[in-house]
Amino acid sequence: MNKHIKINDLEEQRAKLLEEARAACDLDDGEKFAKIEEEIDEITTRIYRAAKIDELDRRAQGRAITGSEDENLDQELRQFSIVKAIAGAAGLSVDWGRERELQAELAKRAGRPAKGILIPTQVFEKRVLTTGLPVAGPGSNIIATDHRGDQFIDILRNRLAINMLGATVLNGLTGNVDIPRLKASGSTGWVAENAALTAADNQFDKVAMTPKHAGALTELSRNMLQQSSPDIEDLVRRDFAALLAEAIDTVAINGGGTNEPTGVLATTGIPTVALGTNGAAMTVDTATDLIAKIDDANGPAARRGFLSNTKVKAAALKLKDSNLRPYGLAEVFKNERVEFSNAVPADLAKGTGSNLSAILYGDWSELIIGYWSAFDLLVNPYESTAFKKGNVQIRAMMTADIALRHVESFAVVKDAIAS
Repeated sequence: MNKHIKINDLEEQRAKLLEEARAACDLDDGEKFAKIEEEIDEITTRIYRAAKIDELDRRAQGRAITGSEDENLDQELRQFSIVKAIAGAAGLSVDWGRERELQAELAKRAGRPAKGILIPTQVFEKRVLTTGLPVAGPGSNIIATDHRGDQFIDILRNRLAINMLGATVLNGLTGNVDIPRLKASGSTGWVAENAALTAADNQFDKVAMTPKHAGALTELSRNMLQQSSPDIEDLVRRDFAALLAEAIDTVAINGGGTNEPTGVLATTGIPTVALGTNGAAMTVDTATDLIAKIDDANGPAARRGFLSNTKVKAAALKLKDSNLRPYGLAEVFKNERVEFSNAVPADLAKGTGSNLSAILYGDWSELIIGYWSAFDLLVNPYESTAFKKGNVQIRAMMTADIALRHVESFAVVKDAIAS
C-alpha cells in the first residue's frame, strides 16, 4: 500500500511541476523552464522505477504462490485421458478420478459450466471408431486376435495447412475480443518559414472476434472405451484433433456462411489478381503478381506462403519453359513456402460451366485463430442407433473465430483454371 501512495505522491509533484512549467513558458523564462524540465524528468524516472518494482514484486509473489501449482496442473492436464472421461461419463466401470477432478478447474478457466465433459486443449494435436474385430466364423474360437491399435488405418483427410503456415493462435478467450488497430498514422510535411503545420491525427479501428460454435457427432464402440491401450488413447486424440484442425482450416480459407467465421477468400477488401474474365490458366508469373500485390501495400513478410489445392499443384507442375522443360514448384512459386490442401475450393462459381480454383498468398501470422475455453464433449449412451450396438454417441463442440489483422497482408486468385 505504501508503494502505491509513494507513486501517487510523485505523480502529484509532477503535475504541480507541469503547471509551473506552463507558467514559465508563458513568461518566456527559459532558465526556470529548463530547471523545471530537469525536475520533471527526474520524477518521471522515479515513477517508472517504483512502478517496475511493484510489477516485479507482484510477479515474484505470483510465482511463489502459484508457480508449482500451475506446473502440476499443466502436467495433470497433459495426462488427461479422453477415453477414460468418455467411458466414465457413459457409466462404464473405469477409473476416471483424475478426469472428473479436473472438470472444476477447466470450467473455471472456461468461465462457464460444461454442457458435458470439458477436454483440455493440451491433449490435442463424423466417423465411427471400432476395435476392428473380425467377423466370427468356423473355428474362430481357437484363433487368437492381436488388437493392433498402433496400426489403425485412418480415413483419408484434407491436408491441414493453416497452422503449418504459421497462423497466430489465441487460447483461453472469454467474452468478445476487440484488438485495437492503427488505421492511419500521422503525416509529415514541408512548410515555409513561420508557416503552420497541418494537423494529421492517428486514426484507430479494431479487429473484432466473437465466439462461433462448431460441432460434430461421432460414435465410439464399447470395446474401444474399455481398452486400456495407450494406442487407443492416442488414436482418439488424433481423431478429435483432426476434426478440430479440419474445421478451422475450412473456415479460415473460405468461411463466411451462416454462423461461420469469415475466411480469407470471403473477406471484403482482399487484393485480387485476375487471370481472365472467366478464368485462365495460371502462368509462371501468377505468383509474382500475388507477391507484388502485398509488397505494394507494404504488407508484412514474417511468415509468407502460398496455399492452393492439388488441382493447382498439377497445373503448376505442367508449366514449361520455351524448351518444354518443366519449371518445377520452387520456380513457379518463387522459392517461397507453398502448401496444398483440398480444403481450398476447386469449384468457385464464375462464368457458365467454369470450375475455378483459388490461390492464396500472404503472411499467415496475420491470420488470427481464437479459441474460447476447452473442447466440450457430451456423452449420450442412450441414443437409439448406438444403444442397439452397445456403442456410445458423442457430441463434440468447439468455440472459435477467425480474424485478419490487415486485409493487405493477403492476396488471392479466384479464377485459376487448374485442369
